[in-house]
Amino acid sequence: MFKYLFLYCVLFLSLVFVSACDPLNAKSQKNNVQVGSRPYYLIDKLADGELKDKLKGCSEGEFYKTDFSISHRGAPLQYPEHTKESYIAGARMGAGILECDVTFTKDKELVCRHSQCDLHATTNILTIPSLAAKCTTPFTPADIQKGVNASAKCCTSDITLNEFKMLKGKMDGVNANATTIKEYIAGTPKFRTNLYSNSGTLMTHAESITLFKQLGVKMTPELKAPQVSMPFNGFSQKDFANKMLAEYKQANVSADQVFPQSFNLSDIKHWIKESPEFTKQAVFLDEREISDSFDPTKPATFSPSMDELVKDGVKILAPPIWMLITTNENNHVVPSAYAKEAKRAGLDIIAWTFERSGNYVEGGGWYYQTVNKVIKHDADQLVVLNVLAQQVGVKGVFSDWPGTVSYYASCMSL
Repeated sequence: MFKYLFLYCVLFLSLVFVSACDPLNAKSQKNNVQVGSRPYYLIDKLADGELKDKLKGCSEGEFYKTDFSISHRGAPLQYPEHTKESYIAGARMGAGILECDVTFTKDKELVCRHSQCDLHATTNILTIPSLAAKCTTPFTPADIQKGVNASAKCCTSDITLNEFKMLKGKMDGVNANATTIKEYIAGTPKFRTNLYSNSGTLMTHAESITLFKQLGVKMTPELKAPQVSMPFNGFSQKDFANKMLAEYKQANVSADQVFPQSFNLSDIKHWIKESPEFTKQAVFLDEREISDSFDPTKPATFSPSMDELVKDGVKILAPPIWMLITTNENNHVVPSAYAKEAKRAGLDIIAWTFERSGNYVEGGGWYYQTVNKVIKHDADQLVVLNVLAQQVGVKGVFSDWPGTVSYYASCMSL
């Protein structure tokens, strides 16, 4: 009897050891989310109260991968955006959905870049003479005496895919006062870091799909507005929209794993008609605030209205954070009229972008403009996040540092 008991114990311990060491083990993957130290820093600085107590109570985890945490271009608070390294960091921090902003090269291949014409700011293209010579606008140094800023404009459509793959990603930013290329590309905002910016690996859209599958995350590609006249060498806007979704089909990615985005309502309507399997998760990125007639406090000014968007087939609306919140007479952050109207119409909401602003001491910048009088410290973002989740009822939040949102979502069981 003791012999069998001994063998049973050995077998049990062996299984426990294998389970703990197996990198494909589901539970070990779940427990391997690493949110980093930033959430702890923010919570420590948060004003005393129920929210702080709740979040502090979750300090030992467990933290898990969650679709509420959406990786915005990877983890660009510290890693060059839209690079392999940035994407891996975002997934490691628990983001359940990763983003590739999609544009195209001169030979009409799809690649991950936030803008078709940002290569001068996000890569080392200007340091490679043969490629710099192909830029739409070559580098021009600043002339301080004449008040002229340094400038350049380099687009993915200026170069072929093979040439694009020669580039390395860097932190987004340029120095407008630069007189040399070296000075110009050294324009990283002070609230970011160059610690990981020396060799960012750029990716095609297809490569991002492969990586995201390996990382076990869902995908949210954004069809970026072209900065060249369309059709481009015979490549129409519809061709562009179709090709983006076709690459998911070719990679055998189920439509329920993909959240295609666009600021162009026509793109959303096109997908609804031509690729209905993606309709449920198509995301209309809302920038109606750029219209002079739009007032987020007055639903009567919304054009199209929330009901009209629903009638057009829109299911998910994604506005900037500031449009979803305001302050009440007690200076508490509360849902805005815009948020209430979207929910009334039955739209799901995704917010952008958390931890993207720099100096919160002075109100948090553009993303917090409707509540800037109550934003005094980085930690106040957590108050906003809590309102977005608990009162507005957003389904997810884009973040430049997904670990903070993953911490919150894990703690609140979202």
